[in-house]
Amino acid sequence: MAEDVQKHSVHTLVFRSLKRTHDMFVSDHAKSIAQDEESQKMKMSVKLKADYNAVLHMPVLKEGKDRVSLLAGSMLGNQSYTQPGDDPEYLIAGTHAYPSGPGVALTADTKIHRNPSEGGINSLALVLPPSQARQDVSRTASSVGDIHRNAGGGERSHPQSSSVSLLDGGGTRNAMARKAPTMPKPQWHPPWKLFRVISGHLGWVRSIAVEPGNEWFVTGSADRTIKIWDLASGKLKLSLTGHISTVRGVAVSNRSPYLFSCGEDKQVKCWDLEYNKVIRHYHGHLSAVYDIDLHPTIDVLVTCSRDATARVWDIRSKANVHTLTGHTNTVATVKCQAAEPQIITGSHDSTIRLWDLIAGKTRATLTNHKKSVRTLAMHPRQYTFASGSADNIKQWMFPDGSFIQNLSGHNAIINTMAVNSDGVLVSGADNGTIHMWDWRTGYNFQRIHAAVQPGSLDSESGIFACKFDNSESRLITAEADKTIKVYKEDDTATEETHPINWKPEILKRKRF
Repeated sequence: MAEDVQKHSVHTLVFRSLKRTHDMFVSDHAKSIAQDEESQKMKMSVKLKADYNAVLHMPVLKEGKDRVSLLAGSMLGNQSYTQPGDDPEYLIAGTHAYPSGPGVALTADTKIHRNPSEGGINSLALVLPPSQARQDVSRTASSVGDIHRNAGGGERSHPQSSSVSLLDGGGTRNAMARKAPTMPKPQWHPPWKLFRVISGHLGWVRSIAVEPGNEWFVTGSADRTIKIWDLASGKLKLSLTGHISTVRGVAVSNRSPYLFSCGEDKQVKCWDLEYNKVIRHYHGHLSAVYDIDLHPTIDVLVTCSRDATARVWDIRSKANVHTLTGHTNTVATVKCQAAEPQIITGSHDSTIRLWDLIAGKTRATLTNHKKSVRTLAMHPRQYTFASGSADNIKQWMFPDGSFIQNLSGHNAIINTMAVNSDGVLVSGADNGTIHMWDWRTGYNFQRIHAAVQPGSLDSESGIFACKFDNSESRLITAEADKTIKVYKEDDTATEETHPINWKPEILKRKRF
């Protein structure tokens, strides 16, 4: 009776197989793989072409010998290739110890020596133009970087270096290092202080507009009403009802006695302020309308919505002139100006688009922000604007949206911004903080966090909109505690009593 074969687990069998294989090849374990001569030649040929193609045409002089061989012919044919370190002598390419350009034949007059003498340097300096002589004398050897920079022609053989090297009278070299850019001293601005708190709305105050005559201003609220207030006294003049949801945007025309409003009920309304009634509706948006702006010189109205579009309306005919498509998420803010680009939008898809109003198409898309762009502010005098997002405030130059600088430090969701002619930029955030910035330098000269209205929760501290009045002496903010707050400059402050806490620190302006 045959003995039963002992059964092993798969794990044991695999392990034994591995061990047998190891024992079989253990004697060759440390041996390197034999090198194939053809493969090595091909590898070196490809490496030469890939890495040194730009200088293969240059003549080569082997120091200590009288013969000159062409690098291209010898290396491409793999005739005289040697591994680095095989030959103690090294190669220098060019016409002299400080090569002026590639491809210049070597002659007895341009004999190369390992350590050029003082006389050689001086004679060389006499031949070259003064600027070139200074530059060449300051060099010590031709590096690979020099060879690459010099490849391609004599006119590129002397690139301007970032730090200027000079020879003083004693022959020693002084390098004038470029100074790191520092922030210029910001302009002094008086601090702003709370001047008045206006109550009256029964919901969050979401939007503000000031009348061109600077006599009254208008607010829109989550209580579905639009209220008109006297700017001097802060007293309520008028309430307008008609929206059936939060009023997200208001704008007052400077060309006609009209007030425009938009809201989360998808409606865009035109109010005649002589009769205090709605006289026009603009139908077309498929979702909540978040912002509204009027063109300063033509009878055109622009709105933006959660349906990812901005729409251009003819005020008189109510026609939808253009539907500006391209954003992939809610368009949160829109601004108009007389100069090109006439329309600018910011979106929750974190991009800003500059639009061609005539064609109704995107002129430029700015993708630098990483978070939703909820607000834009245009400088009243300069051809620049700012965009606010949770990651940064960024400044841009029209017409193409060239990046200027970041204003970092307001670490919150920025809902609103305003800028005046004096160069004061105000940013208001979801957490109730207001930051004041110097427009030119980006210096944050004041931070305000006003107390909420008595009876409100601390969490109801948020700034939804802010506007300077037309005299630019008052700042009006719309807040989550259902109040409107008015700020003014502190007339008693001077540069001595409120000095700028500024140090000329090195700029760290990110490009993105």
